[in-house]
This record gives sequence, C-alpha cells and structure tokens, in this order.
Amino acid sequence: MLLVMAVWFSWLVLMGFDAVRFHWSEVPLWVQALGLLSIGVGCFVVFLVFRANSYASPVVRIQRERGHAVVTTGPYAYVRHPMYAGGLFIFFGAPLLLGSWWGLAVSAALSVLVGFRAVLEERTLVNELEGYAAYAGRVRYRLVPYLW
Repeated sequence: MLLVMAVWFSWLVLMGFDAVRFHWSEVPLWVQALGLLSIGVGCFVVFLVFRANSYASPVVRIQRERGHAVVTTGPYAYVRHPMYAGGLFIFFGAPLLLGSWWGLAVSAALSVLVGFRAVLEERTLVNELEGYAAYAGRVRYRLVPYLW
C-alpha cells in the first residue's frame, strides 16, 4: 500500500504540473468529457461494491468476528475484485478529465500495481476465507471480464 500511495501522490502532482502549471499536454475537450464519464462509471462500480460487500476494506483481513463470508452478488458475480476494476476507470478517467497525457501514462503503472495487489490479496483469501477457492473457480476473472 505504501508503494501505491507514493505513486498515487506523485501521479497527482505530475498531473497538476502537466495540466495546470506547464501545459505539456493538449487534450481535446471531447477526450476530457470521456474522462469525466470514466470517473462516473468507476464511482458507480465502487458504490455497487460497498452496497454488496459490507466486508470491503482498504487492508486485506478476514473479519471473523463479523462472520466474514465470500460475497458473490452484485459486481462480484462478474469479477473477483470489482473495487479495483472501478478504480481502473478512475485511474484512466482522472488524467483525461484534467488534460494530462503524462498522467495517463502513469495510470498504466498504477494499474499494474493494483493487479499485483489483487494477486497478493487472493493468496490470503484462498488460504484464510472459507469458500473463496470455490468462488475463484466459478468467477474466472480478477478485474476485467473476458480478459483477466
């Protein structure tokens, strides 16, 4: 998480320098509108995650005291890590909305870090959360349906 946070804050600073201070990028208005739409989709996906999963948390931990169980409804019926999938929409939408091609390039690095975190998280879930291995067998995709 520390690495993701460091890249995240650097990404925000870079986009500010690019889009506001130095104007390194020229992003058409229609592309900025796509960025806004992408952020909206990402926020909606994250909303659906919190509606379906009361165990969602920024840290990976099994909440045994609350009867933690595998969630298979809502967006979890399509991908195993829908919050991260929603985050990808935000990662790519924010630099487009702000008008920063350089920020968009860093979004690719953020996406790789999120993918790496999803793999590490799954190791914990398979080992510690009853029923997760069977769920992972049924829902084949981690972040993007039909892709990964």
